[in-house]
Amino acid sequence: MTNLWEHKGKFVVTILVTLLPIGAGLILWGQLPAEMPTHFGPDGQADGWSSRTWAVFGLPLVLAAIQALCLVMMEADPKRRNINGKLFGVAIWVCPLVSLLVAALMYSTALGAAPDVNFIITLFLGVLLLVIGNYLPKCRSNYTVGIKLPWTLHDEANWTYTHRLAGKVWTVGAVVVLLTAFLRNIWILIAVIAVLVLVPAVASYLYYRRYA
Repeated sequence: MTNLWEHKGKFVVTILVTLLPIGAGLILWGQLPAEMPTHFGPDGQADGWSSRTWAVFGLPLVLAAIQALCLVMMEADPKRRNINGKLFGVAIWVCPLVSLLVAALMYSTALGAAPDVNFIITLFLGVLLLVIGNYLPKCRSNYTVGIKLPWTLHDEANWTYTHRLAGKVWTVGAVVVLLTAFLRNIWILIAVIAVLVLVPAVASYLYYRRYA
C-alpha cells in the first residue's frame, strides 16, 4: 500500500461525513427535545438520555476525533505498507457510517418515531462483518488493521493462518447475524460476536503452541 497521507482526501471526506449529523441537528434544533435518547437497551427501547447539545455536537465530534486518530495510528504503523487497500477503505468508513446510523436513530426517536433499533443495528453489523470477513484473508501483517495478537504479530505464518480462518468464520457468522436480525434478540447477537472473536483467537494460540 502507498503512503497513507496520499489518501488524506478520503479522510477529509469521511470526517466531513462523520460531522454531517451536526448539520442535521442544527436544522432540527427547534424540534428536538432538551433531553435526547443516546442509549438503547437490549429490548431496543431508549434507556439513557443526554442533553441536546451533547447529542448533536458531542457524539459526532468524538467519532470524528476517533477517525483522525485512526489516520495517525496507521501512519505511525511501521508495517503500514502491508495494510490491504480494500480493508483500509472499509476501515475508514466505519466511523462515518456509525455516526450517521446513531444520529438517525437518536433524531427519529426524539421526534416521536419508533425505529426498530435492534433490527437496524443487527443488520448493519451483519453487513459490516460480511464485508470484513471477505477481506480478512487478504490482510498482511501490520499493527493497526487485523487480528493483532502477540503470536500473530511475531509470526507471519500464524498471521496468515489466523486471518484465513477468521475470514471463513466471520463470513459464516455474518450470515447468522443477518438472520438473527429478524429475531430481534440482542443476546443471540452478542453470543455470535463472542464466537467470532474467540474462535480465531483460540485457534491462533493453539497454532502458536504447536509450532513455537
